[in-house]
Amino acid sequence: MFALHPAFPPTSHELGSLPLCQVRLQLDARYSWLVLIPRVAGAVEIEDLDAADRATLLEEVVLAGGAVRAIGRALGRPVEKLNVGQLGNLTPQLHIHVVGRRKDDAAWPGPVWGVGTAEAYDADALAAALAAAKTALGL
Repeated sequence: MFALHPAFPPTSHELGSLPLCQVRLQLDARYSWLVLIPRVAGAVEIEDLDAADRATLLEEVVLAGGAVRAIGRALGRPVEKLNVGQLGNLTPQLHIHVVGRRKDDAAWPGPVWGVGTAEAYDADALAAALAAAKTALGL
């Protein structure tokens, strides 16, 4: 049975579910950033998914990329480049990060992990980000 790793709720906000993945907005206002978590018990690596689920995951990554771009537009910070990553070094449950990047962001051109401290969304920006993502994802 699928269970969400406890590391996710304190750092992200649930948006809803796609056919394979739970989708969460990463709570760092410096970036337009979604996390996809396949609802497959025990999955740690992409290779733990069967072929059909791997194909679905790729389609959901592409859909999430559109949602990340929608978040950027809604916040007046259009995304210039999408970064997609599957690390899992600290949180072993399989999850995919889809991060909107800009040349003026806090970590450019390096990776976002371990750079500075996450910044909280203000209430209006959070509402705008959630609405834009949900619309783009069809949730």
